[in-house]
Amino acid sequence: MLARMSAASLADRWRHLRGSDRYPECLRVLLALGGVVTWCFATGHIDTVISALLGVIACALAETEDHWRSRLGTLLVTLACFAVSSFAVQWLFPYPLLFAIGLPLSTFVLVMLGAISERYATVAGATLLLAVYTMIGADQGGATLHPWHQPLLLLAGAAWYGVLSLLWSVLAPQQAVRHALARLFDALAAYLEGKAALFTPVHGVDREALQLSLAMQNERVVEALNETRLMLIDRIGSRRPRGATAARLRLYFMAQDIHERISSAHYPYDVLAEVLFHSDLLFRCEHLLRLEAQACRQHADVLRLRRETPVTSDSHAAVEDLRGALAALRELTQPPAAHLLRTLDALVSNLSAIQAQLAGEPRAGMPAAGAESALQNPAPLSLGEAWGRIRIQLTPRSFRFRHAVRLAIALLVGYAVLHLVHPRNGYWILLTTLLVCQPSYGATRLRLLQRVSGTVIGLLLGWITLRLLPFGPWQMPLIVASGVMFFATRLRRYPTATAAITLFVVLCFNQVGNGYDVMRPRLLDTLIGATIAALAMHFVLPDWQGRRFDEVLADMVRSDARYLSRIIAQYLDGRRDDLDYRVARRDAHNANATLSTVLANMLREPGQHRRGSEVLLRFLAAAHTLLGQLSALGVNRQAITAVAAREAVTQAGTLAVDALEQLADALANGLDAMPVAGNASLTGVLATQDGDDTTRLVLGQLAQVLAQRDRLAELANDLHGG
Repeated sequence: MLARMSAASLADRWRHLRGSDRYPECLRVLLALGGVVTWCFATGHIDTVISALLGVIACALAETEDHWRSRLGTLLVTLACFAVSSFAVQWLFPYPLLFAIGLPLSTFVLVMLGAISERYATVAGATLLLAVYTMIGADQGGATLHPWHQPLLLLAGAAWYGVLSLLWSVLAPQQAVRHALARLFDALAAYLEGKAALFTPVHGVDREALQLSLAMQNERVVEALNETRLMLIDRIGSRRPRGATAARLRLYFMAQDIHERISSAHYPYDVLAEVLFHSDLLFRCEHLLRLEAQACRQHADVLRLRRETPVTSDSHAAVEDLRGALAALRELTQPPAAHLLRTLDALVSNLSAIQAQLAGEPRAGMPAAGAESALQNPAPLSLGEAWGRIRIQLTPRSFRFRHAVRLAIALLVGYAVLHLVHPRNGYWILLTTLLVCQPSYGATRLRLLQRVSGTVIGLLLGWITLRLLPFGPWQMPLIVASGVMFFATRLRRYPTATAAITLFVVLCFNQVGNGYDVMRPRLLDTLIGATIAALAMHFVLPDWQGRRFDEVLADMVRSDARYLSRIIAQYLDGRRDDLDYRVARRDAHNANATLSTVLANMLREPGQHRRGSEVLLRFLAAAHTLLGQLSALGVNRQAITAVAAREAVTQAGTLAVDALEQLADALANGLDAMPVAGNASLTGVLATQDGDDTTRLVLGQLAQVLAQRDRLAELANDLHGG
């Protein structure tokens, strides 16, 4: 009995391991590193193992989760960039002056190429890394004995991994999309749980802090949506989606709609908690949201493990109980006000629609096949457009330009310092500077601490390993295992990844010399390189987030205005999730996520560069509340037929859009934002709309939008005053 339970447990763990989104990359790296080690030992070319392994790592870092057709093109571009970079380094290596000129120029060019798209940014970053790997190899003597031997080995390792990656993509074309969708549904589950906390019917709950936490969680949902969209675009291309791709596209649209519904805020939660304190309606809302979060995680497991997960009927029963609680509320001797009941009707309908979608019920209004279901492709369509994207960034106002200049100067300084300190084994300085110097101060500081701590731990593990396993051949399995561990942890636990790659380096160098000899240079160079990166961030075009905060705030409010404009248009023309509407909705959420990211980075900056941290946190919470109010208008879209009602909605919608635009202009120009004078007239219009629940709901929601807009204006004025 115990044996069967143990076997079942092991089988379940194995299924979850295979379902992990890190499993495919780690398995490819395992095969690639293992293949290189096996070939080197089988042929007696153990002296080539370091270069070939580093080529594998560089290519794996340049990998993007594309369809095999796109991956083939990306692989060819990657190998071409690797070849130019590696041969250029090898050619210039004996000429320090020429090298000192070429290093910052090539760094600047490669960083600016990342403006074309994320794919090019990934390839450019890996190309810089491979250039440093070439320097490290040439530093070991490869530049004098066999000038072209080192680059060819690096390219061979990169090509070997590229072939494995391409074959994997051919054999499992939908795996990356499934994993991306699984991460998306996991992010939605976390967001649902955060939303559920807002409905806790208890006095004294700090709902502003919960809104702030929800804004941070929304950032992760937006990232997951963007990642999934890019993968679907790559698989669909200009073709009409079919089969598995069409099914994944429907899931993506469903997740988009659920996200809009979760984001919606129909009424201030503090007011709801006060008015409905003696009702169980809010508790039932919270309970249903937690059940829906559980259903999202079940969808994620289905996508990862490719097995059906039994769906319980608890959520359906919870919906019926929620509707019963609302009906009981209406039957009270003194029921809540009519406007509150309309809001509760919309809230219950919204939560019911989420449950229906998670249960697999079809929804009206989903994008129709054809042009309406098209996805906006962010990739440049021509060389002219690609150059245009780079040209726009060629200004000191661009964070990419500033980072390119900063990194170029930092690497040049590192190159000068290594010649002053110790030319032999000194190129770890450049490697550390390259990896630690990030676009923002907060990210650089975090990466610096992680890199130094991980290096110390890795060197300690290397010393212990060399003491216990002093013979080279016995260390080969550990070399492969540490390389795999690096890729398994590099995205989520960077200190562990740094420790793993440090152990990898020590053991690799022990195969061709003495591993102890690289420990002291590795530690010293890590400290020097990290120091150079920190100084560069402080003194070379420092990109303090507070300097561009007004611009970020203005972009966010403008995106909200465009989103609201699209919403109001559909109350006149009818609900449809066409491309224009989805782009406006995505832009609004992206802008809100950007605000969250910039604020998080700014809070890590030195005190003199922060701008009213408490006010900014309140601004983020208020901005997320505003986005929720717009989303509530979005989820209740339907055509209004009465002429008077259409005119009222158009008038109120135009007023709200103009008010948001005015606030954006004030933020962009650093001016005080004035309150809107239209709430009184909107209240008057609301009072005249008798019998049309949809119109009254829309006008009431627009009144909340205007009030929240004024709250943002008040916080912005406090920020400028501070």
